[in-house]
Amino acid sequence: MTTKEWTIGDSARLYNIKGWGLNYFRINEKGNLCFHPRRLSKRVIDIKEVVDDIVARGIQLPAMIRFQDILRDRVGILNRAFRRAIEEHHYQGKYMGVYPIKVNQLREVVEEVLDAGKPYRVGLEAGSKAELMAVLAMNNPDCLTVVNGYKDESVMRLACLGAKLERKIFVVIEKLTELDTLLPVCEEMGVRPLIGLRAKLHSEGTGKWKDSAGTKAKFGLSIPEILAAVEILRANNMQDNLKLIHFHIGSQITEITAVQSAVKEAARIFAKLCKMGVPLEYLDCGGGIGVDYEGTNSSNDHSINYTLEEYARDVVYSIQEVCNQEKVAEPNIITESGRAITAYHAMLISNVFGIIQPGSASAVFKGRGDGNRVVNEMRELLGTLSPETLAENYHDGLQRLEESNSLFKLGYMELEDKAEVEMLFWRLCLEIQKLLPADTTDIPEALKKMVKNLEPQYQVNFSVFQSLPDVWAIDHIFPILPIHRLEEEPKRTASLVDITCDSDGKIHNFVYGGQQRDTMPIHSLDENPYYLGIFLMGAYQSTMGDIHNLFGRVNEVHVFEDEEEPSGYYIEEVINGERIGEVLTEIQYSEYELVRMIKTAIDARVKAGGIKPREGVELLNMYEAMMQEYTYLDRGSRRPVGGPEAGPAPLAAAPAAPAAEPAAAPAAPTNPPLDAAASPAETQV
Repeated sequence: MTTKEWTIGDSARLYNIKGWGLNYFRINEKGNLCFHPRRLSKRVIDIKEVVDDIVARGIQLPAMIRFQDILRDRVGILNRAFRRAIEEHHYQGKYMGVYPIKVNQLREVVEEVLDAGKPYRVGLEAGSKAELMAVLAMNNPDCLTVVNGYKDESVMRLACLGAKLERKIFVVIEKLTELDTLLPVCEEMGVRPLIGLRAKLHSEGTGKWKDSAGTKAKFGLSIPEILAAVEILRANNMQDNLKLIHFHIGSQITEITAVQSAVKEAARIFAKLCKMGVPLEYLDCGGGIGVDYEGTNSSNDHSINYTLEEYARDVVYSIQEVCNQEKVAEPNIITESGRAITAYHAMLISNVFGIIQPGSASAVFKGRGDGNRVVNEMRELLGTLSPETLAENYHDGLQRLEESNSLFKLGYMELEDKAEVEMLFWRLCLEIQKLLPADTTDIPEALKKMVKNLEPQYQVNFSVFQSLPDVWAIDHIFPILPIHRLEEEPKRTASLVDITCDSDGKIHNFVYGGQQRDTMPIHSLDENPYYLGIFLMGAYQSTMGDIHNLFGRVNEVHVFEDEEEPSGYYIEEVINGERIGEVLTEIQYSEYELVRMIKTAIDARVKAGGIKPREGVELLNMYEAMMQEYTYLDRGSRRPVGGPEAGPAPLAAAPAAPAAEPAAAPAAPTNPPLDAAASPAETQV
């Protein structure tokens, strides 16, 4: 029976590119991942070629690559979906979207959204004082500005400034006490901004953020408080400024039924207030449109069971149905969709630089050979393995390992003998694994645990805490796959670990084949750099990351398509990641003082005769130069301090290939079936 040759189609199915990629990504005939700037167009850009390009330019990895054309496409898709829904239902109101900048506050992202949104009059939403200051300056004058979040007097003054500039700015009241702050400022500044009331709905969302609505919601007014707010505004002759009802049932809403229920409840509140004489014109449905990170089209926490088109149709229809029943005018519709716009345009690219393989060692070691009983018994076990007694053999080996640990702690076993017992135990596990069936579903639990313990960890040059804070904080799932070698079958499985000195710096949640797993399919390493891409990272991650272990913001590259370029794209902008000196300055260190202290220490050693003066100068220069280095690993070579002169270093070396792996290194576990042995070029740590 012949084995089917692996194809790029197999890789596409394995990594479910069609499921999560929304036709933005595909694999080319070279086995490289590509992206379509406008989804179904014939123009494609080879992501591997982009990475080779930026590395050749001296831009070190990890790097965030932003495909701005995707960002622009997402703005258009959302707005066109609402326009079609409005035309289809003969809806009388308009759709006016605003982008909530908390999702990604980077200036380049906000500028791109505003530019792409000009034909649709896309506005901005702010949720803090600093965000509002940016929004007031950046937003197009004829577009909406929505001010959410808790507000103090300064926020109210900024909103009134916007009103004086004739901006269409809505102050959304989250608590009744905010009216006590707003009204005196309006009187003092002689201006009245538009006002909205955020309703605390009974309807709840779905997914991880379902508690954003309901009785325990952090924001919003209950029905009695809404009526009280109306009376306060009437008493202050400001009822005519109340134009908007707002609600929000959480981020990443996974089920469309939750949207339908919330919209109908909010529309009913809107209609009842209109019938009471409140001159409302807008219904703000908040954010919450989700992204299918899994590609399963389900109601799982990391997926959604609807499309943008379905969302738009259901919002329009639900509002229209209620307004027709209540016989009130249909409002203008606002949504604050950020994740659905920004997620797809950004990806993190990093290099794998090594492997942590349980049971491997950098050198084969033999014990003293003096006939230690436990060592001899382990050797005998290896020689008597049988497919019929694998579980028994494993239990026997585990018992000998535990016995060796006890004997060593009591002083009855030498270090060399303990080392040999450990090596023999791991060799036993690897031999047992080779004899297991390809389908391990029905093997004993002890052997399943053994297989899991043998799974390797690939070391990736990035920080989970800086670049993927949602992975660490809420076990969020992002699509992860190699951006090249996709014409080859990935015969290994592994989890991923970052370069921080923290046990939480790892990724062990993946979805492949519709199932959540703790490892991902991956290739063996060879002498060439191996690049992984982490996708759908445009929402929240860039601005929520921290500098744990002082790994700073990564390099960033902005790419646009250009059919006149041979490669089909051009790099519009490079934003340098943080250097060591910059990160240290953020946490109150003085670069000058640190250099001065090292100089003092070097001078003392020179006076004591421990360091030669010339070497001292070179050491100080090295320390100073490193202040300007990237905070992440540089796998390139350096000239040793005090060593022979070397030729000039290249502008920046490409990430180095992993170091050699011992010939006797074990295989990774199966599921899917893996190599019998690791590549000789893989680093074992």
